[in-house]
Amino acid sequence: MNNKLIIVLFCFSLFGYSQKKATKKAVTIKPKTEFVADLMAKMTLDEKIGQLNLPTSGDITTGAGNSSNVAKNIEEGKVGGLFNIKSAEKIREVQKIAVEKSRLKIPLLFGMDVIHGYETTFPIPLGLSCTWDMKLIERSAQIAAQEASADGINWTFSPMVDISRDPRWGRVSEGSGEDAYLGSQIAKAMVNGYQQDDLSKNNSILSCVKHFALYGASEAGRDYNTVDMSRIKMYNDYFPPYKAAVDAGAGSVMASFNEVDGIPATGNKWLMTEVLRNQWGFKGFVVTDYTGIPEMIAHGMGDLQAVSALALNAGIEMDMVGEGYLTTLKKSLEENKVSMTQIDNAVKLILNAKYDLGLFQDPYKYCDVKRAKNEVFTTSNRLEAREIASQSLVLLKNEKQLLPLKKSGTIAVIGPLADAKENMAGTWSVATNMDKSISLIAGIKEVAATANVLYAKGSNLDYDAAFEEKATMFGKTLHRDARTSADLLAEALKIANQSDVIVAALGESAEMSGESSSRTNLEIPQAQKDLLQALLKTGKPVVLVLFTGRPLVLVQENETVPAILNTWFAGSEAGSAIADVLFGIENPSGKLTTTFPRSVGQVPIYYSHKNTGRPLGNKEGNFEKFKSNYIDERNEPLYPFGFGLSYTTFEYSNLKTSSEKMNSNEKINVSVDITNTGNFDGKEVVQLYLRDVVGSITRPLKELKGFQKIALKKGEKKTVTFEISIEELKFYNSDLEFVAEDGQFEVYIGGSSNTDNKVGFELNK
Repeated sequence: MNNKLIIVLFCFSLFGYSQKKATKKAVTIKPKTEFVADLMAKMTLDEKIGQLNLPTSGDITTGAGNSSNVAKNIEEGKVGGLFNIKSAEKIREVQKIAVEKSRLKIPLLFGMDVIHGYETTFPIPLGLSCTWDMKLIERSAQIAAQEASADGINWTFSPMVDISRDPRWGRVSEGSGEDAYLGSQIAKAMVNGYQQDDLSKNNSILSCVKHFALYGASEAGRDYNTVDMSRIKMYNDYFPPYKAAVDAGAGSVMASFNEVDGIPATGNKWLMTEVLRNQWGFKGFVVTDYTGIPEMIAHGMGDLQAVSALALNAGIEMDMVGEGYLTTLKKSLEENKVSMTQIDNAVKLILNAKYDLGLFQDPYKYCDVKRAKNEVFTTSNRLEAREIASQSLVLLKNEKQLLPLKKSGTIAVIGPLADAKENMAGTWSVATNMDKSISLIAGIKEVAATANVLYAKGSNLDYDAAFEEKATMFGKTLHRDARTSADLLAEALKIANQSDVIVAALGESAEMSGESSSRTNLEIPQAQKDLLQALLKTGKPVVLVLFTGRPLVLVQENETVPAILNTWFAGSEAGSAIADVLFGIENPSGKLTTTFPRSVGQVPIYYSHKNTGRPLGNKEGNFEKFKSNYIDERNEPLYPFGFGLSYTTFEYSNLKTSSEKMNSNEKINVSVDITNTGNFDGKEVVQLYLRDVVGSITRPLKELKGFQKIALKKGEKKTVTFEISIEELKFYNSDLEFVAEDGQFEVYIGGSSNTDNKVGFELNK
């Protein structure tokens, strides 16, 4: 151990450390409560307020805020953490300032948006959710934590658990879809993957659940916009994933940008104190989103001093980038607008997190350069990413069993997303090495090495060059072609006419979804639609490989294209994973976790809607006057929640319950037989939905309450059993009591939310 580190350990004795011989082992310190109390007794007011300050390194920004003199502030004890700095070596140098130059040597937290992987990047969260495989999802978070922690990161701003039912909102790509039950299971899996039940390990990192709360319900699908909903809807439809993450032990929570009940979440005491802490028992700390505190000024909540006091009083412990706490809290304390008790409580929670991470025992525990070289973007991690990505793809159409393709003949790969490795990781992939990502054309050439693979771009992303520039930010260029649209099309048609099959790689670029990427038009850009129609006119079979970060309107494509494989953005190994599915090495098993509308006019659209007093009576979509329907469009979606095809087929039979009645102490088993009736081995997501037929408040027509992903060999039959307890029957009533009510319940089991396989039972408590 070098002399500098010995000096650091000597300095730690100021806090009550037991000195040991200079070894590589972490020092022993007092129990957390005693240790933190002793440390706080030594802190000045300025040092306490400094712990509440979270500036950015300046390497990456997501808003208008800018922090200056960061190093000087760290030395003066005015920084509690730093984010968006990458590499163990750089982080070690910054940590050294905190633990060698500041008065009390308090180590920093280092955060990053490790959203769906670190350098090994997994599918965007919406894609990950379509695996319906909690073990795979947890594993993806575990690998992300392994890599990030090896490179100096100890805190991730993930998982994002916002429920969203409006695909116009770009950040639908970062969440797990529209359903509270599924979202809750994924929230738990992600927290467990990051934290691994033991934050003292050097390969686990602190999770941060976001965005609390209701961010996914912004009006008109416009990012940062107003949210307004009833408490019943909050508790039943939007709160559950946040609570599930808290129950799983998430160490931190991030406030959302939107308002809740007329007060921005960042300053909303009911939300941050009454719900999060008093009702749910959250013990960690809350951080704002980027410049969340000063943004309340534009909301009309007062000047910087006023909104900073509002945030602290609401229960916000850490100020990301805004520096409102740093510059105004001292004055607010003098004016009795905040209390010392509130400041102390905030400081304590942040120091607790640092203690739990083991930073006081070893501030450099995440700064092992050897780990960074050996554990980041490894071959084994990439192989797992490839497998997980293949499970996330959703087969939307496969007319005449066009897929899987043969690894022979001539294959034309055409489209602006075909040779676009920079876009494969999708949005919010800040640590990804885009140069090492696998493009679709590269993946096809690897997997189908014996085929003759031809390539043409065919079109640019969009006819409008200015739009394409907005949609390809952060280095995710599509290398816009300067040739005319006619020349691009002519080249594409030339190779298309030489081919046996056409793979059309079309859709959104990575940054067409994500933060500040709201859309009013949910169709594929017109330049690509024109290319697709021209390819179809060749008479060659066409497979649409669709890249997207949100549900799109695909009515024309569904009517004209024989095969559609929705690939989302599948991560750094995307091209290989997509090729594995295209050529049948992997049988697609993904199921949609968000509804695909027929028209943007249908949104918000989701499966668990309620009936009206005048429900549409026919299933054919025919218009009926004085019924709840559209005059110019069908009511049903194009693709429902839970939908996804396979290269094989599955038959459901023998649905039954173990009893027709249950009381509050009993459980009912519901079973169904699943048979693989096709020609391929495959996986099926068996989904259980419940309906509470009569309630004290109106209840959804169906609610997901269970699922199992099973593997079946060709011709194999399995019996799948679900256990229903009274917990699955509970909901928040008009008094916000979590109750189950006596009466009839219907149980549906099938391969998507539109299943008609139904049995019933009665609850009599």
